[in-house]
Amino acid sequence: MIILGFESSCDETGVAAVCTERGLLAHALHTQIAMHQEYGGVVPELASRDHIRRVVPLTRQVLEEAGLQMSDIGAVAYTAGPGLAGALLVGASVAQSFAWSRHLPAIGIHHLEGHLLSPMLADPRPDFPFVALLVSGGHTQLMRVDGVGRYELLGETLDDAAGEAFDKSAKLMGLGYPGGPALAKLAGRGDASRFELPRPMLHSGDLDFSFSGLKTAVLTRVKAAEKEGGLDDQARADLAAATQGAIVDVLAAKAIKALKQTGLRRLVVAGGVGANQLLRAKLASALKPLRAQAYFPPLELCTDNGAMIAFAAAERVKAGLVTLDPDAHSFTVKPRWDLADIAQ
Repeated sequence: MIILGFESSCDETGVAAVCTERGLLAHALHTQIAMHQEYGGVVPELASRDHIRRVVPLTRQVLEEAGLQMSDIGAVAYTAGPGLAGALLVGASVAQSFAWSRHLPAIGIHHLEGHLLSPMLADPRPDFPFVALLVSGGHTQLMRVDGVGRYELLGETLDDAAGEAFDKSAKLMGLGYPGGPALAKLAGRGDASRFELPRPMLHSGDLDFSFSGLKTAVLTRVKAAEKEGGLDDQARADLAAATQGAIVDVLAAKAIKALKQTGLRRLVVAGGVGANQLLRAKLASALKPLRAQAYFPPLELCTDNGAMIAFAAAERVKAGLVTLDPDAHSFTVKPRWDLADIAQ
C-alpha cells in the first residue's frame, strides 16, 4: 500500500509518499523560516496561510518524483496534533478531502510518533525495544519504546524544552531566528569554559528535565556584560558554546541514565535538536562504555516533514493498529495531545 502523508503542525509544510513494502518513495518540504524571520518567531496565522499556498504544489511534486498517479494512493495520513490549531487544520482538511474524493481511508497521526519512528527511515534501522530521546523546540521527553504504539514515558521537561532553551538563549544574545541553529553555529568558534552555566536537574535522580533556569543564567550573563559595554563577538561565541554545552550535557546524561535504568542498549534520538553535532558526538562517546548504539534520522528528516507522518501511518497499518475505513471522514485536530494517549 502507498500512503500519502501531510505534515503542517507548525512552520514546515511537508508531503511524502511511503510504500508499506518499499519504504520512502519521495518527499518534499517547504520551510517558512524566511517568512517568520521578520517577526522573530512563528506567527500562527501567517503559518496557516502559507500551508494553504504550499500543500497542493508540494503534493504534485511528490507524485511526480515518485512516478505515481493519484489512483496509486491507497491511504492518506496527516498530522492530527499536537501543534498550532490553524496549521493542523490545513493539513487535516487537505488530507481528508483527498481521501474523500478518492474513497480512501484517512489516518490521523501523532506528530511525536512521527519523530519517534523517523530513525527507522535510516540505515541501519533500530530494532525494538529502545529508549527514545525526543528533543525539539516544543518537546523534550524520554520514552521506552517496545513496539509501534507501545510507548512508556520515562521523563520529560518540567518547563522549557531543549529547543526552546536554544532559541530563547540565542534571542538573548541577539542572534537571529531560528535561534537554535544560529547558536550552534556560533558555538563552533567559542570557548565553552569561559562562562560557567548550570546543568539543571543533572543530578536529580530522575529522568525529568528543566531548562528555564539555564535561560535565566544566560540572561544574567548578558545583563552583566551590558553593564560593561555589551558582549563582543568572542564573548558572544563563548557564551553560545557554554549554553550549548550545558544543554547537551543534560540531554546526554539523562539519556544514558535511561539506558542504564531500562537495561536497553539502543537509543533513538529524534526531533530538530537531534541534528546538533555536539549532541551526536557526546552521545557517541558516552555510549561506547555501555556497548550501546545511537540511531538518528537522516539529517534532512530531523525537522518536521511529511515522510515521518506517512511512515508512522505505514507502520501502524502493518501493525494492525489502524481501521482502514474509506467512509470515515469526520475528524478533529488536537493542538495538545499526550503521546502516551495513543498507546495500545
